[in-house]
Amino acid sequence: MTGSQQYHLEGVRKVFGRRQAALEGLDLTVARGERVALIGPSGAGKTTLFRMLNCTLRPTSGRLRIGGQEVAELYGRRLREMRRRIGTIYQQHNLVPRLRVVHNVLSGRLGSWSLLGSLASLARPSRPETAYRALADVGIGEKLFSRTDELSGGQQQRVAIARVLVQDPDVILADEPVSSVDPSLAETIIKLLVAISDDTRKTLLVNLHSTDLALSYFPRVIGMKAGVKLFDAAAAEVTPELLQELYSGHASEARADGSFQEQVHQRVAV
Repeated sequence: MTGSQQYHLEGVRKVFGRRQAALEGLDLTVARGERVALIGPSGAGKTTLFRMLNCTLRPTSGRLRIGGQEVAELYGRRLREMRRRIGTIYQQHNLVPRLRVVHNVLSGRLGSWSLLGSLASLARPSRPETAYRALADVGIGEKLFSRTDELSGGQQQRVAIARVLVQDPDVILADEPVSSVDPSLAETIIKLLVAISDDTRKTLLVNLHSTDLALSYFPRVIGMKAGVKLFDAAAAEVTPELLQELYSGHASEARADGSFQEQVHQRVAV
């Protein structure tokens, strides 16, 4: 990808069937190497946006450019190459439970391997040292040959992050990467993603329910609600009033976050 802009969206709209638009008139620019958190209630359109940013969905209307390239013009090999440059970490991990960790980590290279090479690696892992280095970077190098389904949820999330490290993309998209782990481990995983972004200068976009983590670790925070961008601001400029408006009508979700009220009270005190 070339150019200082990693993503540029103009008037992006996404509609599924005859239902209400999941995204409506979204304008957004993200610079290369930027670190951005998206927050908002369930159904805000955050996951739909991420699926467009990793090129698994196309806008119904509007323009989406990645690294200066129009996504609407990408097909076949060019589309596969673009997808290879974008690594996605999912809430569900998307690992193959019965495979050993080394195989799941090395699957991050599938976009660069031939079909024959991919099949051969299932029988005998190709370049296991690459997987080991990635696992060591996320703190679980000793799990290289463990069965994936024997790991804890937090360890499996680290395997998913190691898989992205092996992929070596320009962009890391993390869609609710810590929703299934306890709060202390959630902060550890977010710190790990931030450190990777800082060390490698990769663009990092994270979809989070926790306003606490978003405001603490991301310089830029985007609030989305009902498919619309409610605000796009520096973390220090996200006021209690903005948070109240973002989660109004979603009080139970805000309470479940466990950090929402604390953030509001802290900012009122300031």
